[in-house]
Amino acid sequence: MDQRKPPATEEGWYALHDCRSIDWDAWREAPQRVRDRALSEGIDFLDAYEAVEDAEEGQTAVYTVMGHKADIMILHLRPTMGDLDAAERHFEQTEFAAFTEREFSYVSVTEASGYTEKSREYFEGDVDDDSGLAQYIQARLHPDVPDDEFVCFYPMSKRRQPDQNWYDTSFEERAAHIKRHGDIGRTYGGDVNQMIAGSIGFDDWEWGITLWSDDMRHIKELLTEMRFDPSTSQFADFGPFYVGRKFDPSELPAVLAGQRVPTDDESVPDTPAEGAGHEHAPAGAGASHGHADESTASDAQAGTHAGGDTGGHGGAHPGSAGEGDHPHSEESAEADDHPSESESSSETSGGRPDVSADFEEIDDATQRLGRLGLYEGDAYDAGDYALVFHSSADAEDIVDDVSELSESFDHYDRHVQTAVRADSGQTYVVSIWTAKDAAETAAGFLTDIDGIERTMGGPLGEAAEDGDVEDSGDAAAGGSQAAESSQSIRETLEAEGVYAGQPHGEDVYALVVYSEADAGTLDDEVADLRSAFERYDTHVRTTVYGASDAGVSAVASLWDTADAAETAGDYLTDLPGVVGRHGEGDGFGTMGMFYTVKPEYRTDFVEKFDAVGDLLAEMDGHRETSLLFNHDDENDMFIASQWDSQEDAMAFFRSDEFSETVSWGRDVLADRPRHVFLA
Repeated sequence: MDQRKPPATEEGWYALHDCRSIDWDAWREAPQRVRDRALSEGIDFLDAYEAVEDAEEGQTAVYTVMGHKADIMILHLRPTMGDLDAAERHFEQTEFAAFTEREFSYVSVTEASGYTEKSREYFEGDVDDDSGLAQYIQARLHPDVPDDEFVCFYPMSKRRQPDQNWYDTSFEERAAHIKRHGDIGRTYGGDVNQMIAGSIGFDDWEWGITLWSDDMRHIKELLTEMRFDPSTSQFADFGPFYVGRKFDPSELPAVLAGQRVPTDDESVPDTPAEGAGHEHAPAGAGASHGHADESTASDAQAGTHAGGDTGGHGGAHPGSAGEGDHPHSEESAEADDHPSESESSSETSGGRPDVSADFEEIDDATQRLGRLGLYEGDAYDAGDYALVFHSSADAEDIVDDVSELSESFDHYDRHVQTAVRADSGQTYVVSIWTAKDAAETAAGFLTDIDGIERTMGGPLGEAAEDGDVEDSGDAAAGGSQAAESSQSIRETLEAEGVYAGQPHGEDVYALVVYSEADAGTLDDEVADLRSAFERYDTHVRTTVYGASDAGVSAVASLWDTADAAETAGDYLTDLPGVVGRHGEGDGFGTMGMFYTVKPEYRTDFVEKFDAVGDLLAEMDGHRETSLLFNHDDENDMFIASQWDSQEDAMAFFRSDEFSETVSWGRDVLADRPRHVFLA
C-alpha cells in the first residue's frame, strides 16, 4: 500500500483544559478564615493568569462545569509548553487548589492544516503575511477567548477500523470531507466560535475541540448537523463532553456559595438592598461583587419582562441574562412567585417583596446590643444599622439556620455580622449592616427563622464626618467594657508589633472563666468539653491554665466567632469552682495575651514578668495581673490584667516600659504574641 500523504500543519499556542471538582465536604467543614484565604488565593491566581502576567502573550479563562464530571474548568493558552507547565504547578500551590480534585485534563496545541487549496498556498509560502488568509490562519493559531456565555469542550479522534480508517483514505478524499465539514461550520458563523487544537502525541485523543456560544442550542444544532456528515458518521470517535458557563475570577465566591454566576453582560446587585431577587438567602445573598447595573432596577420597575428558558417559566431575575438558565443554587421554583424588592409585585416575577416596613423602628439599638455583649468599635462601627429580632425558639435550635444566612450575607461588603445571642433566657437574632437599606432587605430573610416574634431595627450612633473619629468612651450596659476598647488596644499593640487581630486575618474570640479548682481537676472536666467543641468548625482550642502560686485557675476557649464563644460560655460556667469570667464586674479587663516561650528562656520570661509586675503595681488604676501556665505545656502562658478603666490600661500599653518588654520578648518567644477579642 502506498504511503498516505499527511496534510501540512502549523501550530500556535499550547492549550491546557484543566477540569476540577470541588471537595464540597471539605469546603463546608473548613473554618471561614481558611475558606476566605482559599478564595483570595484562587481569585489572585485567576486574575493574574487572565492578565497574562506569567507570559508575554496568551489567554486564560475559567468556567463552571455542569453535570457530574467536574465543577470548574480553567483554560490556559500559552506560547510554550513551559508556560503551561508553570501554570499547572502554580495553581497547585494555592490554598484553593487544596479543595479541588482534578477530574480531567487535556493538553494540545492550536493547529491549522493545509487540506484546502487556499490553505496550501499559505503553507507553500505563496501569500503575503498581511493577506486576509494569513491573518485568518494566525487568528486560528492565536485565538482570542470570546466572551460568549457557554463553552463546550470535547476530545476526538479519527476512526481507525478496518473498513473505516481515516488514515487509509487518499489525501483528496480527506480534503473533500474536510471541505464539506467546513462548509457546515461556516453556516453557524456568528453563532458559534471554535478552537481546534491538535494533540497527536500530546494526549489520549487526536484533537481537542472547544466551541463557544451565547446559546447552547446553536452548539447542539451544529454538532447534530455534523453528525450526519460522512466525515463524522464514518470516521469520528468522541471523548467526554464538558459544558460550562464563563465567569469572572471575582465571582469565585459566588460559585463556591452555589449562586447563579452571571456573565459579563449581566447585572448583579452589590448588596441585598440593591436587588436580592431570590427566595432563599443562602442562594440569593451570595451574588458576586462588582457587577451592579442601575438599569436593572429601573427596567424592573417599569415592568420590563424577559422570557425564561423553558416555555416562559420564570421571568428573568434582576441581574440575570434574561433568557438563560434557572439559578443552579438552593432556590426553589417557588422563587418565581415572588417579585424582587425592585419590582412591582403585580408586574414581574422572581424575588422577594419590599420588606422595609416589616420591623419596628427603635432608637435604643445601641443599648440593646450592649446588653447582648456587642459594643461599638468591637462588633460594629458608629453609623451602622442593627436588626434585633426576638425569637421564641431556643438559641441552639436556630443557630445553624442563622449561621447559614450569615455566611450568605458575608458575600456583601455592607454586611457586618449576623448571629444568635441569648440574654436572661431569651433568644435574639442580631444582624448588623453598614446601611439601613441593606438591613431592610436582610430582614425579609431573617423573618423566616423559626420563632421570630418581635422585630426591631435602629441606627447605632452617628458616623464620623470629614475623617474625624468620634469619642465613644461611654461604658456599655453594666460598665464592663468601654466602647472602642478593642480597636484602641488593637491599634496600640499593632504599633508595637504584637499580633492584634486585624489586619492579619486571624481574628479569634476568647472566653476566659476563672475557677478555684486546681488545674488538674479542671483538665479532666475540660477534656470532655473539648471533645464536644472540636466537632464544630468554629472551635480553635480550649486550654486549662494554672497559676504558679496554686491560686485561681483559668479555662480559655478560643473560637472563630464571638457568638460561638458566647455559646461555649454556657458550658464552661458549669465547670467546678467557677468564680467568674474575665472582664466581668466593674473596671476594665485587658484582652487575653497568649505567649509561647522558647523552652530555654522560660525562667527568664517568668523573671521578666515579675519585674513588669513590680512596675504595674505602681501604676495608677492597676488592680492585678496574673501569669498562668498551660496545664499541658508549661511554655504556653496566659497573662490577664484588671484595671480601674480603659484609660489606665492604655497608659501602660503606650508606656516605654511596655515597648521595651515587647522588644525583649521577640528574642524569647517562639511565636508572635497574640491579642484576641474577649467574647
